[in-house]
Formats: sequence, C-alpha cells, structure tokens
Amino acid sequence: MLKFLTGGESHGKCLVGILEGMIAGLPLSPSDINKELERRQRGYGRGERMKIEKDKIEILSGVRGGKTTGSPISLLIENKDWKNWEKIMDIEKKRKGGERFIPRPGHADFPGYVKYGFEDIRDVIERASARETAMRVAIGAICKKFLQEFKINIYSRVVQIGKVKDDTEWKRVKKEYEKIEKSEVRNFEKEEEMKEEIDKAKERGDSVGGIFEIIVEGVPPGLGSYVHWDRRMDALISFSLMSIPGIKGVEIGAGFTEGIFYGSEFHDEIFYNKKKKIYRKTNNAGGIEGGITNGEDLWIKCFMKPIPTLLIPLSSVNLKTMQEEKTFYERSDISAVVPASVVGENVIAFVIAREFLRKFGGDTLKEVKNNYRSYLNSIQKYWSF
Repeated sequence: MLKFLTGGESHGKCLVGILEGMIAGLPLSPSDINKELERRQRGYGRGERMKIEKDKIEILSGVRGGKTTGSPISLLIENKDWKNWEKIMDIEKKRKGGERFIPRPGHADFPGYVKYGFEDIRDVIERASARETAMRVAIGAICKKFLQEFKINIYSRVVQIGKVKDDTEWKRVKKEYEKIEKSEVRNFEKEEEMKEEIDKAKERGDSVGGIFEIIVEGVPPGLGSYVHWDRRMDALISFSLMSIPGIKGVEIGAGFTEGIFYGSEFHDEIFYNKKKKIYRKTNNAGGIEGGITNGEDLWIKCFMKPIPTLLIPLSSVNLKTMQEEKTFYERSDISAVVPASVVGENVIAFVIAREFLRKFGGDTLKEVKNNYRSYLNSIQKYWSF
C-alpha cells in the first residue's frame, strides 16, 4: 500500500521523506516536484524565510533513467536557513530561563512541552512547524504526476481572507485557473481586497486566516468504501487535510452551507442521457456518497486559523517560574492561507493515489492502466470518460 514518512525540523539541516509503494515505470524528474515546491513558497503575506529558502528536491533513490523503479523513493530538501540558526539555537539551549519557557497560545508549545517532558519549548517548535509540509508537497507532487496519467487533475483557490469573501461559483475554478495561478492570493476576483486585509493585519502586528477550496476532476466512481469506517473516502480526505498545521475545519460539498436545506433540496438528483450517461445537476455531496466517490468532481473547503505567532504579545505563563508573562515573537507569516491551499492539493493527491492503487493494483504503470481500462469498460454505460 502507498505510504510515506517524513523527518526533519524547521531549522535542522534538511527535510527527508520516503514514499513507499509507488509503482514502477512512472516518468518522474526533479522538475515535476520542484514546480510544486515553488508554488508552495508563493503568496501575499508570507514571511521573511521565503526570501531565504529556494526549495529544491534531491531524489536519492527509487528513480532511474527518469522513471520510478518500484522501490522506495527517498527525497531530501536542504534547509538553507539552518546555518543562520545554528548559533541562535545553541545560545538558546545554554540560556537559563526566558522566552523559550513561554508557550504561545494556538501553537503546540504547551501541550508538546508537557507531553514529552521537555525542558525547552524549542524542541516542540522545530517539529511542529509547518516547514514539514514542504516534504509533504514533494511527496504529493509524485502522486499528482501519477494521477495525471489517468486524467485526474487537482485545482485550488482561496475563497476568503479574513472578512473578504469570494462568493463566485466553484465550477469557475477550472475555467479560469490560469488567472488564479497568477494571483498573489490565488483569487483574482477579490485580489486587492484580500491583500488589503493582509496589510491591515500586518500594520496591527496581527495575523489573518481564511478559507481555501480544492476541486478534483476526473476521479472515477468507486474509490473508498462504506464497508469499514476507516475506508470512507470523505473520512480519509478530512483526516489528511486536518493534519496540515493550522487547519481547523474541513467541508466536503455543501457541508456548512449558509442556507437550511430540506432533504429534497440537498440531495443531488440523478439523471441520464446518452452523451453524459449518469449525471447530476448539483454537487452538494461534493463528489462522495456513502464514503465512495460517485464520479462527480470532488469539492472541498478548508478553514485555516490565523497564524498564532503575533507581534502583538498575548498573555501566557512562564513554565519555569509560573508567572504570567507576554509571548515572544518569532519570524512568521502574516497569512498562510495561500501556501496552505497548495499543500492541501498535494495532501489530497496522496490520498487519491493511495485509494486508486488500492482499487486497481499492479506493480507497473502499464499494469495499473490495464486494470483501470478494464474497470472503465465495465462501467461505461454509467460513466462518461
């Protein structure tokens, strides 16, 4: 089964990752991964670190002659900022008391410090950091490349920053994706208003959260299952997206709609014609029914909380003296909703690729394609592909 493992800290030497279970014969080059890493580093409201790090992947194993071999794919991303922080972290470690004992509300600082019995919050900060998502994007990029072989494409856009919301229909995302990709906030409709919202937060010494949306087209009906709780596709997607630092809510389809639906209004009625085959006029289910993909586009939204590291100090407690103190500031983004949308794309790519391989199996790209073709032939009277 497809699975991965990552290692590394925010200011350690590097991030490492291993993707196990990817089939042999998939064309893959560093540029396929680097373009996703570059997309993750974009965005209005990002912090100073993005001027330092220019993430590039090094493929250490599992690829030969530009194609995967079927063995584990091991990856490395260098942390260029490590050299700048090596002395700082050494000094921190030697210091007696002070800000490394003051947990920041909203971070993993306090529960991590207590759980693992640390003497230094820095040990929590380094691994809990969203820097780890760079390697997950690299792994997801390989899965994206695999899914593209089957005409499965993933899109994202930001729909809300702070109080600025874009209410345009999600179906426009695919049609206008080039404009979305060029936007600094991944939304060309409300770009200036969203940038102003981020600027306001920056002027206050504050941060701002928001909502991003992910659309996946070309997913065949039949991925996931209702037979066990841990095989439901909506559960798997939600679990994976909630693992991204800062994500506090996941909506599939019209989950938290502003309107109040009756069942007759909510459920996506089923229609048929010879050209479209089985089709729906609505997609309130977000492409999943009973834990199984139904052939419609996957439609998902994620709410990201505001970054908890603020120039405005918040109340906290020094865990050594147990005296109330104000939090410290550590370099951070003002808003990370834009890069989080790219992380979300690649996290979902892994989930879909894993379930795709679970259903269609095989050790080589050719074998999986044959299995998939056979499945499509068996459902051709239902699904237009």
